[in-house]
Amino acid sequence: MRAPVLRIVGTGLLVAVGATASTQARDYGTQAQAFPIIEPDLLATIEARLARLQSSGQIDALNQQFARRVEQSVRRPKPVAGITPAIRERSWQFDPAMVVERDIRDQKGNLIAAAGQRVNPLDFVTVRQALVFVDGDDARQMAWATGRWNATDAKIILVAGSPIDEMTNRKRRFYFDQNGVLTERFGIRHTPAVVSQQGKVMQVREHVLARQGAK
Repeated sequence: MRAPVLRIVGTGLLVAVGATASTQARDYGTQAQAFPIIEPDLLATIEARLARLQSSGQIDALNQQFARRVEQSVRRPKPVAGITPAIRERSWQFDPAMVVERDIRDQKGNLIAAAGQRVNPLDFVTVRQALVFVDGDDARQMAWATGRWNATDAKIILVAGSPIDEMTNRKRRFYFDQNGVLTERFGIRHTPAVVSQQGKVMQVREHVLARQGAK
């Protein structure tokens, strides 16, 4: 068998160009232990595990545990973080006006507000009910709020406690400031706090409750 001829091409690469056709492949046998490639079916594995959980009753237990957690979160939502009882009176105004980012039109295409225009929702609506924020776990705050406002005059909004239990016990509707969205928006840090409309702004006031027995 002739040896292959090596030639240098343009870039200096050595290329074998003269190998004869008599070159043959050889079987060198198995050089090490070989293992089959196993790729388990993920779906089948999951189904098998679910079947074991079902047969052992663990799925039912997990479902019951999940249902209890959901019920607990509904009956007693996570308290709004950072809200404490008021120790001094605070009062300020909240301006709800906003700058419109794009044109707003009605269903007929008529322009309601142009992009860049400053719009105050209180120019179009009147907030007739006060928003009263209280700690539902504080009996004094609850008594203060429910004693001053009925369901027509105000919405009582809890920052802690169980609105469902309060509705059951007091036979009126209560709300909850989920994730502190409203207290954060109005800047409320202490309860009880009352938000009510005054002209084109909302008046916010944090109240200090008198000590029991004080006149």
